[in-house]
Amino acid sequence: MIFDVATAATLESVLRWRRDVRHFRPDPLPEAEIEALCRAMDFAPSVGNARPWRVLRVKTVAKRAALRVIFEAENAAALATYTGDQAADYARLKLAGLDAAPEQLAVFTVVDPEAGHRLGRRTMPVTLEHSTAMAVHTLWLAARARNIGLGMVSILDPAAVEAAFDAPAGWRFSAYLCLGYAEENSDTPLLHRLGWQENTPTRWDEV
Repeated sequence: MIFDVATAATLESVLRWRRDVRHFRPDPLPEAEIEALCRAMDFAPSVGNARPWRVLRVKTVAKRAALRVIFEAENAAALATYTGDQAADYARLKLAGLDAAPEQLAVFTVVDPEAGHRLGRRTMPVTLEHSTAMAVHTLWLAARARNIGLGMVSILDPAAVEAAFDAPAGWRFSAYLCLGYAEENSDTPLLHRLGWQENTPTRWDEV
């Protein structure tokens, strides 16, 4: 397959408009969209084709409530590390879409899967977690291309999440994702709008 300039421009638009969404509409996502997003993760690269990611679709009130308790505890602990204006700025950030997002996913990495026969990870086992991260990013871009927002909740204690979801031995918590239609459509990241952190352009330095 040879792609043309228009395809490259479309991909750049998807990349440019990808956002870590915090404000969701409560409208449910059609099941066909959920299935398409699930299939999109099949296209993600993975070390040795191990495909170490495991995804739980969090539907029960009890599991969502348990996750919120973990988030609130860690968010309060994080707030306590800031002082002055930075503490006030942190307090006004909306750091999770847990209240309204109609779909929530808990993503784990299997730390020693049989699949892949350990190819490519003997000296760098972290490549399993890299593989899961790429699967999440593939999902993120696929969602954006379908006008669906995705937000990652990272202010969590991994061990507490693993316990809350009764994760099997050998599963390591990697990401908690909120999915749904975004309340707003903006090409300016939230942290830019609030003055928290601007982008630092990527550089490729020669050595």
